[in-house]
Amino acid sequence: MKPSRFKQHLNIACILLVTACLFTACTKRTVEPHYVYNPTGTTATDTSKTDSVASFNEPTAIALDAAGNIYVADYGNNEIREISTTGVVTTLAGNGTQGSLNGTAKNATFNGPTGLTLDAAGNVYVADNNNNQIREISSAGTVSTIAGSDSSGAVDGIGANAYFFGPTGIVADANANLYVTDAGNELIRKVVPSTGQVTTVAGNVNVGSANGALLSATFNNPGGITIDASGNLYVADMLNGMIREINFGTSMVTTIAGVGDTTESLNGPDSTARFYYPTGVAIDASGNIYVAEYATNLIRKIGTNGMVTTFAGSGAAGQADSTGTSATFNGPSGLAIDKAGNLYVADTYNNVIRKITPAGVVSTIAGSGLAGSTNGKALSLHRRTLVVAHAVIRPNTLSRKSLDKIFIKRRRKSKHF
Repeated sequence: MKPSRFKQHLNIACILLVTACLFTACTKRTVEPHYVYNPTGTTATDTSKTDSVASFNEPTAIALDAAGNIYVADYGNNEIREISTTGVVTTLAGNGTQGSLNGTAKNATFNGPTGLTLDAAGNVYVADNNNNQIREISSAGTVSTIAGSDSSGAVDGIGANAYFFGPTGIVADANANLYVTDAGNELIRKVVPSTGQVTTVAGNVNVGSANGALLSATFNNPGGITIDASGNLYVADMLNGMIREINFGTSMVTTIAGVGDTTESLNGPDSTARFYYPTGVAIDASGNIYVAEYATNLIRKIGTNGMVTTFAGSGAAGQADSTGTSATFNGPSGLAIDKAGNLYVADTYNNVIRKITPAGVVSTIAGSGLAGSTNGKALSLHRRTLVVAHAVIRPNTLSRKSLDKIFIKRRRKSKHF
C-alpha cells in the first residue's frame, strides 16, 4: 500500500531536518577564546560562549589598592565597583537602590557616591555625596557610616553629630586620617575613622579664592583631592578654576596653578595657566600633578617646573583611544595613579575607565561604553568600535551659567539641596 501524501511530506521533512543537523555539526566552528584586559601583563582567556562586558553609569571617582585592583564610585548606579587584576568587574558594595542603609556589602545602599580612597589595611572609604555622609566598606565587606548625618550642615563633631553638605572628594593619609572636600560648604574637612571625629582644616564656608592661613582661605566648590608623600593636600577648586595646595607644615593655603574665574583652558606657566572646571587631581612620585578638566574633556599636567601642559585629550567629546592630544574623553572626573606612573581616569559620560601610560598612550580598560550595571569582563578585545548610545554632553559648547547648573545638579541632587 502506498503511503499517504501526508506521510510522504513528513518523511521528506525528517530527511531534511537530519541533513541540516549533520551539516551543522560538521561545519560548526570551535568557539574562539575571548581575551580580557589584565594589568599584570599576561593574557587571560575564557572559552565560554558568553562574553558579558561590564558596564558603568557615570563613574566619577577611582582608587587603587596595593595589589593593583581598581575601585570605582559608580555614581549613576549608587554602587562601588571593583576591577580585579584579572580583568573582572564585580560590585563591591551597594545594590543599586538609593539610600543610606548599612550592613553587608550586598545589602547596603548609597546615594550618588563621588569620592573613593583606601587605607593600608584595605578598607575603602566613600564620599557619599547625596547622603552627606562618609561611609566605610571594611576589608571584611561590612558597610558603616563613620561620619555625617542624612541632613546638610557645616558642623564639626563626632559621627552622626557632624554635618556635611555634598562631600565630593576624599583621600587618606599615611595614618589613615581622611580628608574630604565638603563642596557645598566650601570646606576641607578631616575625619578620623577610628573615632568618627570631624574637624574643619581649611576654608570658612565663604565662597572665594583667597589664599592665606588655613581657616582664612576660601574655596568655591572644591572637588577632587590628593596627597603627596609629605602630607600636603592638593585640591581641584572647581568653580575657581584653580589647583590649590594645603600645606600643614606652614598652615597655609596657596594657589599652585590657575588664575581663577575663567571659562577657558590655557597652557603655560602656572601663574598664567587657566583651567575650566577641574574636577579630579592626582600626583605622581616625582611631584607632577595631573588634573581632569571636565568642561574641556582634557587631562592636564602641572610639571615640577610649574609649566602646565595638556597631557591627553583633544578637547572634543569622544572615546578615541590614541596617544596624547589625539585621544578623546567625555567629561572626565576622577583620577588615580599607580606606582609605575600610569594614570587611571573615570571617564564619566563615556561610562568607561581609561588608562594613560607615562608616555601618554590612552586605552579603555573597562566598560562597554553603554550605561548599565552589568558585571563581568572588564573589556573584550574582540569588541568593535564602540558606539555610545546615550546622549553626550559637550561641556565646551555650553555657557558657564549652564555648566554651573548641570554640574551642581549632578553633584548635589540630594533632597536636602
